[in-house]
Amino acid sequence: MNSEVARILAAAASGDFPPPDGSTTVVPPPNPRDAGVLAFTAHSVVFTDADPEWVRAELAATSSDPLAASMNPGFLVALMTRTGLRMNTIDLLTVADALPGPPPLELREIDDPSHPRVERALKFRDDVRVWAADGGVLILGRGVAGRWEAAIEVDEEVRHRGLGRALATAARHLTPGDVVWAQQSPGNARSVRTFQAAGYRPVASEALLVAH
Repeated sequence: MNSEVARILAAAASGDFPPPDGSTTVVPPPNPRDAGVLAFTAHSVVFTDADPEWVRAELAATSSDPLAASMNPGFLVALMTRTGLRMNTIDLLTVADALPGPPPLELREIDDPSHPRVERALKFRDDVRVWAADGGVLILGRGVAGRWEAAIEVDEEVRHRGLGRALATAARHLTPGDVVWAQQSPGNARSVRTFQAAGYRPVASEALLVAH
């Protein structure tokens, strides 16, 4: 997808980050579904239809370290109120390069659009595909700015056996893009460790706003 957000993400995936100058870049949303904030090192990107001057004024009025203002709850609540959108959490945004060849474990694709995991994924992503393994699920689809995103689920009874890492690695083999993205809640240390063990590198924090 051709958008300023897509350009910023593609550059960051290759290691070319926005300048760490303490500033904020405000750009239009890549599509009507998504708005939000990307917080890189000492540089934030706010993608929204809201007036950029309003965004900067709200950031300046936020009671926090200026470098953290874009992820401050006060600013995020104001942004949700202004846009009429909602958010779930602040995620750690990670990315990994695509890998050649087949994935390292046996997967069976689920193509039933009424499957609950497919239905849920379609609320946030396009071109969704879902694969099942014994005890786990891998979801791949196009998310913010058309980026390919992976999400995994592992059944509790088969945790601590490396299945999560294998599924996260499988996404690198199955992605149609040059890279694949994944979000983890920072408090979910197990998920963070799983994706980093599969070669995903931290890029930014992300607060994604979506329609109700």
